[in-house]
Amino acid sequence: MRIAMIGSGYVGLVSGACLADFGHDVTCIDKDARKIEALKQNQIPIYEPGLEALVASNVRAGRLSFTTEFEGPVGDADVVFIAVGTPSRRGDGHADLSYVYAAAREIAMAAKGFTVVVTKSTVPVGTGDEVERVIREANPDADVAVVSNPEFLREGAAIADFKRPDRIVVGLEGERGKDVMSEVYRPLYLNQAPILFTSRRSSELIKYAANAFLAMKITFINEMADLCESVGADVQAVSRGIGLDNRIGSKFLHAGPGYGGSCFPKDTLALVKTAQDQGTPLRLIETTVSINDQRKRAMARKVIQASGGEIRGKKVAILGLTFKPNTDDMREAPSLSIIQALQDAGALVSAFDPEGMEPARQILGDVNYAADAYDAAQDADVLVIVTEWDIFRALDLKRLKATMRTPLMVDLRNIYRRDDVVREGFRYVSVGRPGDDAAFQLDVAAE
Repeated sequence: MRIAMIGSGYVGLVSGACLADFGHDVTCIDKDARKIEALKQNQIPIYEPGLEALVASNVRAGRLSFTTEFEGPVGDADVVFIAVGTPSRRGDGHADLSYVYAAAREIAMAAKGFTVVVTKSTVPVGTGDEVERVIREANPDADVAVVSNPEFLREGAAIADFKRPDRIVVGLEGERGKDVMSEVYRPLYLNQAPILFTSRRSSELIKYAANAFLAMKITFINEMADLCESVGADVQAVSRGIGLDNRIGSKFLHAGPGYGGSCFPKDTLALVKTAQDQGTPLRLIETTVSINDQRKRAMARKVIQASGGEIRGKKVAILGLTFKPNTDDMREAPSLSIIQALQDAGALVSAFDPEGMEPARQILGDVNYAADAYDAAQDADVLVIVTEWDIFRALDLKRLKATMRTPLMVDLRNIYRRDDVVREGFRYVSVGRPGDDAAFQLDVAAE
Protein backbone atom coordinates (compact mmCIF):
# COMPACT_ATOMS: atom_id res chain seq x y z
CA MET A 1 0.00 0.00 0.00
CA ARG A 2 1.02 3.61 -0.49
CA ILE A 3 1.20 5.41 2.83
CA ALA A 4 1.94 9.04 3.69
CA MET A 5 3.04 9.77 7.25
CA ILE A 6 2.60 13.42 8.22
CA GLY A 7 5.07 14.17 10.99
CA SER A 8 8.53 12.66 11.34
CA GLY A 9 8.85 12.86 15.11
CA TYR A 10 8.93 9.90 17.46
CA VAL A 11 5.58 8.35 16.53
CA GLY A 12 5.71 9.18 12.84
CA LEU A 13 9.26 8.00 12.28
CA VAL A 14 8.91 4.74 14.20
CA SER A 15 5.52 3.97 12.66
CA GLY A 16 6.68 4.87 9.16
CA ALA A 17 9.82 2.76 9.38
CA CYS A 18 7.92 -0.24 10.74
CA LEU A 19 5.18 0.01 8.11
CA ALA A 20 7.87 0.18 5.42
CA ASP A 21 9.49 -2.90 6.93
CA PHE A 22 6.14 -4.67 6.47
CA GLY A 23 6.48 -4.01 2.73
CA HIS A 24 4.37 -0.87 2.36
CA ASP A 25 5.58 2.12 0.36
CA VAL A 26 5.91 4.89 2.97
CA THR A 27 6.71 8.59 2.59
CA CYS A 28 7.38 10.55 5.78
CA ILE A 29 6.51 14.25 5.45
CA ASP A 30 7.71 17.05 7.67
CA LYS A 31 7.86 20.83 7.27
CA ASP A 32 11.20 20.98 9.05
CA ALA A 33 13.58 20.96 6.08
CA ARG A 34 16.65 20.40 8.27
CA LYS A 35 15.08 17.35 9.86
CA ILE A 36 14.16 15.90 6.48
CA GLU A 37 17.63 16.52 5.08
CA ALA A 38 19.17 14.86 8.14
CA LEU A 39 16.87 11.85 7.75
CA LYS A 40 17.90 11.52 4.12
CA GLN A 41 21.47 11.25 5.43
CA ASN A 42 20.31 8.62 7.97
CA GLN A 43 20.82 11.02 10.85
CA ILE A 44 18.09 10.03 13.27
CA PRO A 45 16.89 12.92 15.46
CA ILE A 46 15.89 10.70 18.38
CA TYR A 47 17.52 7.83 20.23
CA GLU A 48 15.53 4.62 19.90
CA PRO A 49 17.29 1.24 19.90
CA GLY A 50 17.26 -0.34 16.43
CA LEU A 51 15.65 2.62 14.67
CA GLU A 52 18.71 3.83 12.77
CA ALA A 53 19.29 0.41 11.20
CA LEU A 54 15.59 -0.04 10.43
CA VAL A 55 15.37 3.32 8.67
CA ALA A 56 18.57 2.71 6.71
CA SER A 57 17.54 -0.73 5.46
CA ASN A 58 14.13 0.43 4.26
CA VAL A 59 15.53 3.53 2.57
CA ARG A 60 17.99 1.28 0.71
CA ALA A 61 15.13 -1.00 -0.30
CA GLY A 62 13.20 1.96 -1.70
CA ARG A 63 10.23 1.49 0.62
CA LEU A 64 10.86 4.53 2.85
CA SER A 65 11.50 8.12 1.79
CA PHE A 66 11.43 11.59 3.33
CA THR A 67 10.22 14.88 1.93
CA THR A 68 8.92 18.33 2.76
CA GLU A 69 6.57 18.11 -0.22
CA PHE A 70 2.95 17.48 0.67
CA GLU A 71 0.80 17.38 -2.41
CA GLY A 72 2.41 14.54 -4.38
CA PRO A 73 2.80 11.91 -1.60
CA VAL A 74 -0.64 12.64 -0.14
CA GLY A 75 -2.29 12.64 -3.55
CA ASP A 76 -0.77 9.24 -4.34
CA ALA A 77 -1.50 7.68 -0.94
CA ASP A 78 -4.14 5.10 -0.08
CA VAL A 79 -3.70 5.98 3.61
CA VAL A 80 -2.53 9.22 5.22
CA PHE A 81 -1.48 9.09 8.86
CA ILE A 82 -1.49 12.24 10.98
CA ALA A 83 1.36 11.82 13.48
CA VAL A 84 2.05 15.39 14.56
CA GLY A 85 2.59 16.65 18.11
CA THR A 86 -0.24 17.40 20.51
CA PRO A 87 1.57 19.12 23.40
CA SER A 88 -0.19 20.55 26.43
CA ARG A 89 -1.57 23.96 25.57
CA ARG A 90 -0.06 26.77 27.57
CA GLY A 91 -2.36 28.20 30.19
CA ASP A 92 -5.06 25.53 30.47
CA GLY A 93 -3.49 22.07 30.02
CA HIS A 94 -5.71 21.07 27.10
CA ALA A 95 -4.07 19.24 24.19
CA ASP A 96 -2.94 21.67 21.49
CA LEU A 97 -4.59 20.36 18.32
CA SER A 98 -3.50 23.14 15.98
CA TYR A 99 -0.98 20.89 14.18
CA VAL A 100 -3.59 18.16 13.71
CA TYR A 101 -6.12 20.53 12.17
CA ALA A 102 -3.49 22.19 9.98
CA ALA A 103 -2.55 18.76 8.62
CA ALA A 104 -6.23 17.96 8.01
CA ARG A 105 -6.67 21.12 5.94
CA GLU A 106 -3.65 20.29 3.81
CA ILE A 107 -4.82 16.72 3.31
CA ALA A 108 -8.21 18.00 2.14
CA MET A 109 -6.59 19.96 -0.66
CA ALA A 110 -4.09 17.30 -1.72
CA ALA A 111 -6.01 14.00 -1.50
CA LYS A 112 -7.07 12.37 -4.75
CA GLY A 113 -9.57 9.54 -4.95
CA PHE A 114 -10.71 7.61 -1.90
CA THR A 115 -8.24 8.18 0.95
CA VAL A 116 -8.28 6.91 4.51
CA VAL A 117 -7.12 9.65 6.90
CA VAL A 118 -5.82 8.16 10.13
CA THR A 119 -5.24 10.10 13.33
CA LYS A 120 -2.20 8.48 14.94
CA SER A 121 -1.49 11.41 17.26
CA THR A 122 -2.89 11.20 20.78
CA VAL A 123 -6.00 13.37 20.70
CA PRO A 124 -8.98 14.06 22.98
CA VAL A 125 -12.40 12.54 22.41
CA GLY A 126 -14.19 14.13 19.48
CA THR A 127 -11.06 15.17 17.57
CA GLY A 128 -11.84 12.77 14.73
CA ASP A 129 -15.22 14.45 14.28
CA GLU A 130 -13.51 17.82 14.06
CA VAL A 131 -10.86 16.51 11.63
CA GLU A 132 -13.66 15.30 9.37
CA ARG A 133 -15.44 18.66 9.64
CA VAL A 134 -12.21 20.54 8.80
CA ILE A 135 -11.65 18.37 5.72
CA ARG A 136 -15.24 18.74 4.51
CA GLU A 137 -15.10 22.50 5.03
CA ALA A 138 -11.77 22.87 3.21
CA ASN A 139 -12.78 20.62 0.32
CA PRO A 140 -16.39 19.38 0.15
CA ASP A 141 -15.45 17.05 -2.72
CA ALA A 142 -12.73 15.20 -0.79
CA ASP A 143 -13.49 11.47 -0.70
CA VAL A 144 -12.14 10.44 2.69
CA ALA A 145 -12.82 8.19 5.66
CA VAL A 146 -11.46 9.55 8.93
CA VAL A 147 -10.16 6.88 11.28
CA SER A 148 -8.64 6.84 14.77
CA ASN A 149 -5.67 4.51 15.29
CA PRO A 150 -3.85 5.43 18.52
CA GLU A 151 -0.27 4.33 19.13
CA PHE A 152 0.85 2.32 22.16
CA LEU A 153 4.61 2.60 21.82
CA ARG A 154 6.98 2.54 24.79
CA GLU A 155 10.07 4.64 24.31
CA GLY A 156 13.04 2.31 24.30
CA ALA A 157 10.96 -0.61 23.00
CA ALA A 158 8.94 1.08 20.27
CA ILE A 159 9.89 -1.15 17.35
CA ALA A 160 9.03 -4.33 19.23
CA ASP A 161 5.77 -2.75 20.40
CA PHE A 162 4.80 -1.83 16.85
CA LYS A 163 5.67 -5.21 15.37
CA ARG A 164 4.37 -7.34 18.24
CA PRO A 165 1.55 -5.25 19.72
CA ASP A 166 -0.77 -6.26 22.55
CA ARG A 167 -3.62 -4.90 20.44
CA ILE A 168 -4.38 -2.66 17.50
CA VAL A 169 -7.23 -0.24 18.06
CA VAL A 170 -9.08 1.19 15.06
CA GLY A 171 -11.96 3.61 15.51
CA LEU A 172 -14.23 4.42 12.58
CA GLU A 173 -17.74 5.47 11.73
CA GLY A 174 -19.40 3.05 9.34
CA GLU A 175 -17.57 0.43 7.30
CA ARG A 176 -15.61 2.70 4.97
CA GLY A 177 -11.94 2.38 5.73
CA LYS A 178 -12.20 -0.93 7.59
CA ASP A 179 -10.85 -3.04 4.73
CA VAL A 180 -8.02 -0.58 4.11
CA MET A 181 -6.96 -0.58 7.77
CA SER A 182 -7.12 -4.37 7.82
CA GLU A 183 -4.75 -4.41 4.85
CA VAL A 184 -2.36 -1.98 6.55
CA TYR A 185 -1.97 -4.34 9.48
CA ARG A 186 -2.31 -7.63 7.57
CA PRO A 187 1.41 -8.44 8.11
CA LEU A 188 0.66 -8.76 11.84
CA TYR A 189 -1.92 -11.48 11.37
CA LEU A 190 0.74 -14.18 11.78
CA ASN A 191 1.51 -12.71 15.21
CA GLN A 192 -2.20 -12.98 16.02
CA ALA A 193 -2.26 -9.37 17.14
CA PRO A 194 -5.91 -8.65 17.99
CA ILE A 195 -7.51 -5.77 16.09
CA LEU A 196 -10.28 -4.02 17.98
CA PHE A 197 -12.62 -2.18 15.65
CA THR A 198 -14.72 0.30 17.56
CA SER A 199 -16.19 3.78 17.27
CA ARG A 200 -13.90 6.75 16.71
CA ARG A 201 -14.68 8.31 20.07
CA SER A 202 -14.15 5.04 21.92
CA SER A 203 -10.81 4.60 20.19
CA GLU A 204 -9.69 8.09 21.18
CA LEU A 205 -10.66 7.51 24.79
CA ILE A 206 -8.97 4.09 24.95
CA LYS A 207 -5.58 5.74 24.48
CA TYR A 208 -6.10 8.30 27.23
CA ALA A 209 -7.69 5.80 29.60
CA ALA A 210 -4.79 3.37 29.16
CA ASN A 211 -2.14 5.99 29.91
CA ALA A 212 -4.10 7.39 32.85
CA PHE A 213 -4.53 3.94 34.37
CA LEU A 214 -0.81 3.17 34.06
CA ALA A 215 0.11 6.54 35.55
CA MET A 216 -2.28 5.85 38.42
CA LYS A 217 -0.69 2.44 38.96
CA ILE A 218 2.78 4.01 39.22
CA THR A 219 1.48 6.61 41.66
CA PHE A 220 -0.24 3.94 43.74
CA ILE A 221 2.95 1.95 44.30
CA ASN A 222 4.87 5.15 45.04
CA GLU A 223 2.42 5.95 47.82
CA MET A 224 2.69 2.37 49.05
CA ALA A 225 6.46 2.88 49.18
CA ASP A 226 5.98 5.87 51.48
CA LEU A 227 3.82 3.75 53.77
CA CYS A 228 6.38 0.93 53.67
CA GLU A 229 9.08 3.31 54.87
CA SER A 230 6.89 4.33 57.80
CA VAL A 231 5.92 0.83 58.95
CA GLY A 232 9.08 -1.10 58.09
CA ALA A 233 7.71 -3.09 55.15
CA ASP A 234 9.44 -3.74 51.82
CA VAL A 235 7.69 -2.18 48.83
CA GLN A 236 9.33 -4.65 46.45
CA ALA A 237 7.82 -7.55 48.36
CA VAL A 238 4.47 -5.77 48.42
CA SER A 239 4.72 -5.09 44.69
CA ARG A 240 5.52 -8.71 43.91
CA GLY A 241 2.80 -9.96 46.25
CA ILE A 242 0.06 -7.94 44.63
CA GLY A 243 1.48 -8.23 41.11
CA LEU A 244 1.15 -12.03 41.18
CA ASP A 245 -2.60 -11.48 41.25
CA ASN A 246 -3.60 -11.76 37.59
CA ARG A 247 -6.25 -9.12 38.11
CA ILE A 248 -3.52 -6.61 38.99
CA GLY A 249 -0.38 -7.73 37.15
CA SER A 250 3.24 -6.88 37.92
CA LYS A 251 3.96 -4.18 35.33
CA PHE A 252 4.20 -0.53 36.38
CA LEU A 253 4.49 -1.48 40.04
CA HIS A 254 8.07 -0.30 40.57
CA ALA A 255 8.46 2.45 43.15
CA GLY A 256 10.56 5.43 42.13
CA PRO A 257 10.72 9.20 41.73
CA GLY A 258 7.50 9.54 39.71
CA TYR A 259 6.54 9.24 36.06
CA GLY A 260 7.63 11.56 33.26
CA GLY A 261 8.05 11.44 29.50
CA SER A 262 6.13 12.61 26.49
CA CYS A 263 2.86 10.78 27.21
CA PHE A 264 1.77 10.29 30.81
CA PRO A 265 2.11 13.90 32.04
CA LYS A 266 0.36 15.56 29.09
CA ASP A 267 -2.20 12.81 28.52
CA THR A 268 -3.36 12.63 32.14
CA LEU A 269 -3.68 16.42 32.21
CA ALA A 270 -5.57 16.51 28.91
CA LEU A 271 -7.95 13.78 30.13
CA VAL A 272 -8.57 15.70 33.35
CA LYS A 273 -9.42 18.85 31.37
CA THR A 274 -11.71 16.98 28.99
CA ALA A 275 -13.59 15.38 31.88
CA GLN A 276 -13.94 18.72 33.66
CA ASP A 277 -15.34 20.30 30.50
CA GLN A 278 -17.89 17.49 30.30
CA GLY A 279 -18.92 17.95 33.94
CA THR A 280 -17.66 14.48 34.86
CA PRO A 281 -14.44 15.13 36.83
CA LEU A 282 -11.99 12.23 37.14
CA ARG A 283 -10.90 12.72 40.73
CA LEU A 284 -8.59 9.69 40.80
CA ILE A 285 -6.64 11.06 37.84
CA GLU A 286 -6.66 14.61 39.21
CA THR A 287 -5.09 13.28 42.40
CA THR A 288 -2.61 11.18 40.42
CA VAL A 289 -1.39 14.29 38.57
CA SER A 290 -1.05 16.25 41.81
CA ILE A 291 0.80 13.51 43.71
CA ASN A 292 3.22 12.88 40.87
CA ASP A 293 4.11 16.57 40.58
CA GLN A 294 4.80 16.74 44.31
CA ARG A 295 6.78 13.54 44.40
CA LYS A 296 9.58 14.70 42.13
CA ARG A 297 10.64 17.56 44.37
CA ALA A 298 10.02 15.36 47.41
CA MET A 299 12.79 13.09 46.11
CA ALA A 300 15.17 16.06 46.39
CA ARG A 301 14.14 16.41 50.04
CA LYS A 302 14.91 12.73 50.47
CA VAL A 303 18.45 13.35 49.20
CA ILE A 304 18.85 16.37 51.47
CA GLN A 305 17.67 14.47 54.54
CA ALA A 306 19.98 11.55 53.74
CA SER A 307 22.82 14.10 53.57
CA GLY A 308 22.16 15.21 57.12
CA GLY A 309 19.50 17.80 56.41
CA GLU A 310 21.85 20.29 54.74
CA ILE A 311 23.07 20.19 51.14
CA ARG A 312 24.40 23.72 50.61
CA GLY A 313 27.90 23.65 49.16
CA LYS A 314 27.87 19.86 48.81
CA LYS A 315 28.42 18.05 45.54
CA VAL A 316 25.64 15.77 44.32
CA ALA A 317 26.34 13.24 41.57
CA ILE A 318 23.23 12.45 39.50
CA LEU A 319 23.23 9.22 37.50
CA GLY A 320 20.50 9.28 34.87
CA LEU A 321 18.72 12.30 33.40
CA THR A 322 16.17 10.90 30.95
CA PHE A 323 12.74 9.96 32.25
CA LYS A 324 13.49 6.28 31.57
CA PRO A 325 16.38 4.23 30.12
CA ASN A 326 16.94 3.59 26.39
CA THR A 327 15.76 7.02 25.29
CA ASP A 328 17.11 10.55 25.09
CA ASP A 329 13.75 12.04 26.05
CA MET A 330 13.99 14.67 28.79
CA ARG A 331 10.35 15.74 28.70
CA GLU A 332 8.94 15.96 32.25
CA ALA A 333 11.84 13.82 33.51
CA PRO A 334 11.96 13.55 37.32
CA SER A 335 15.63 14.56 37.16
CA LEU A 336 14.62 18.09 36.13
CA SER A 337 12.63 18.76 39.29
CA ILE A 338 15.11 16.94 41.49
CA ILE A 339 18.12 18.87 40.19
CA GLN A 340 16.32 22.19 40.34
CA ALA A 341 15.27 21.57 43.94
CA LEU A 342 18.81 20.53 44.92
CA GLN A 343 20.26 23.62 43.26
CA ASP A 344 17.68 25.78 45.03
CA ALA A 345 18.99 24.29 48.28
CA GLY A 346 22.56 25.24 47.36
CA ALA A 347 23.90 21.93 46.03
CA LEU A 348 26.53 21.63 43.30
CA VAL A 349 25.35 19.12 40.71
CA SER A 350 27.39 16.83 38.46
CA ALA A 351 25.49 14.49 36.15
CA PHE A 352 25.95 11.68 33.68
CA ASP A 353 23.50 10.02 31.30
CA PRO A 354 24.37 7.81 28.30
CA GLU A 355 21.97 9.61 25.91
CA GLY A 356 20.33 12.50 27.72
CA MET A 357 23.09 15.03 28.31
CA GLU A 358 22.77 16.95 25.05
CA PRO A 359 19.03 17.58 25.43
CA ALA A 360 19.56 18.25 29.15
CA ARG A 361 22.01 21.04 28.32
CA GLN A 362 19.16 22.87 26.61
CA ILE A 363 17.12 22.81 29.82
CA LEU A 364 19.41 22.67 32.85
CA GLY A 365 21.95 25.30 33.78
CA ASP A 366 24.87 25.20 36.21
CA VAL A 367 25.29 21.44 35.87
CA ASN A 368 28.65 19.77 35.30
CA TYR A 369 28.12 17.09 32.66
CA ALA A 370 30.53 14.24 33.31
CA ALA A 371 32.25 11.74 31.03
CA ASP A 372 30.94 8.72 32.93
CA ALA A 373 29.52 7.66 36.28
CA TYR A 374 32.89 7.73 38.04
CA ASP A 375 33.71 11.17 36.68
CA ALA A 376 30.35 12.42 37.97
CA ALA A 377 31.07 10.92 41.41
CA GLN A 378 34.54 12.50 41.77
CA ASP A 379 34.64 14.19 45.21
CA ALA A 380 30.85 13.87 45.52
CA ASP A 381 29.14 13.96 48.90
CA VAL A 382 26.21 11.88 47.69
CA LEU A 383 25.46 9.75 44.62
CA VAL A 384 21.84 9.68 43.41
CA ILE A 385 20.53 7.08 40.94
CA VAL A 386 17.61 8.67 39.12
CA THR A 387 17.30 6.60 35.91
CA GLU A 388 17.86 2.83 35.84
CA TRP A 389 20.15 2.55 32.82
CA ASP A 390 21.76 -0.90 32.60
CA ILE A 391 25.26 0.59 32.88
CA PHE A 392 24.40 1.79 36.40
CA ARG A 393 23.35 -1.67 37.62
CA ALA A 394 26.86 -3.07 38.08
CA LEU A 395 28.98 -0.11 39.15
CA ASP A 396 32.38 -0.86 40.65
CA LEU A 397 31.48 0.08 44.21
CA LYS A 398 35.06 -0.06 45.46
CA ARG A 399 36.15 2.38 42.75
CA LEU A 400 33.12 4.53 43.41
CA LYS A 401 33.83 4.74 47.14
CA ALA A 402 37.46 5.64 46.49
CA THR A 403 36.49 8.56 44.25
CA MET A 404 33.74 10.04 46.44
CA ARG A 405 34.26 12.44 49.32
CA THR A 406 31.43 10.76 51.28
CA PRO A 407 30.28 7.21 50.46
CA LEU A 408 26.52 7.84 50.41
CA MET A 409 24.20 6.37 47.75
CA VAL A 410 20.56 7.36 47.36
CA ASP A 411 19.03 4.79 45.02
CA LEU A 412 15.70 6.17 43.76
CA ARG A 413 15.17 3.14 41.49
CA ASN A 414 16.01 0.33 43.96
CA ILE A 415 18.42 -1.31 41.51
CA TYR A 416 20.85 -2.40 44.26
CA ARG A 417 20.54 -4.73 47.22
CA ARG A 418 21.22 -2.83 50.40
CA ASP A 419 23.60 -5.44 51.84
CA ASP A 420 25.78 -5.39 48.72
CA VAL A 421 26.25 -1.64 48.91
CA VAL A 422 26.71 -1.43 52.68
CA ARG A 423 29.30 -4.22 52.51
CA GLU A 424 31.47 -1.89 50.42
CA GLY A 425 31.35 0.81 53.08
CA PHE A 426 28.47 2.94 51.78
CA ARG A 427 25.54 4.42 53.58
CA TYR A 428 22.57 3.43 51.47
CA VAL A 429 19.10 4.92 51.12
CA SER A 430 16.45 3.50 48.79
CA VAL A 431 12.71 3.84 48.21
CA GLY A 432 10.20 1.98 50.35
CA ARG A 433 12.55 -0.67 51.77
CA PRO A 434 13.44 -1.40 55.40
CA GLY A 435 16.90 -1.10 56.90
CA ASP A 436 17.97 2.25 55.44
CA ASP A 437 19.95 4.30 57.91
CA ALA A 438 18.20 7.43 56.76
CA ALA A 439 14.59 6.33 56.60
CA PHE A 440 12.50 9.05 55.04
CA GLN A 441 8.80 9.80 55.01
CA LEU A 442 7.52 12.04 52.25
CA ASP A 443 5.83 15.19 53.44
CA VAL A 444 3.83 16.16 50.40
CA ALA A 445 1.73 18.48 52.51
CA ALA A 446 4.80 20.67 52.88
CA GLU A 447 4.77 21.48 49.16
